[in-house]
Amino acid sequence: MRFEATELKGAWLIGLEPASDDRGFFARTFCMREFAEHGLETGFVQHSASYSTRRGTVRGMHFQRAPAVEVKVVNCVRGAIYDVIVDLRKRSPTYRCWQGFELSAENRRRLYIPAGYAHGFQTLSDDAEVEYLISEFYAPQSASGVRYDDPAFAIEWPLPVTLISEKDRSWPDYVESL
Repeated sequence: MRFEATELKGAWLIGLEPASDDRGFFARTFCMREFAEHGLETGFVQHSASYSTRRGTVRGMHFQRAPAVEVKVVNCVRGAIYDVIVDLRKRSPTYRCWQGFELSAENRRRLYIPAGYAHGFQTLSDDAEVEYLISEFYAPQSASGVRYDDPAFAIEWPLPVTLISEKDRSWPDYVESL
């Protein structure tokens, strides 16, 4: 695997290093040893998936508060998404900064999202499927989020939003949720 640091502290893009032949290729998508060598989480207790039918759909921006903060590794296995993370760690040099990445079935990149980040994505294609490795069990009492259009972050989405849940549309302004 290839590990590429992002502009946001602690977040990484992970690329595959396929071994190819006439049949296609084989590649590791997770290796405990390689993750540990980069100081990354290696214990994932859940593997989840989401499927979105329409291009322009936004899911997020989600995170879990203490005591159930979570690390995620996200990849798109069908279609394409614009994956966005926001650093919500108050002591971080990249606090309140965001960055977006195209993840697709074609580029096979994964995004490592540290604890303390909000995460969401917009589908760039119809029929987009996303898979997640998650370090903590889902804890409804710790679930939280910030609005996809919160002026505190000014995220620039690549497409008009065609579909978003009422819950994701209704998160309060970030300054109010502190």
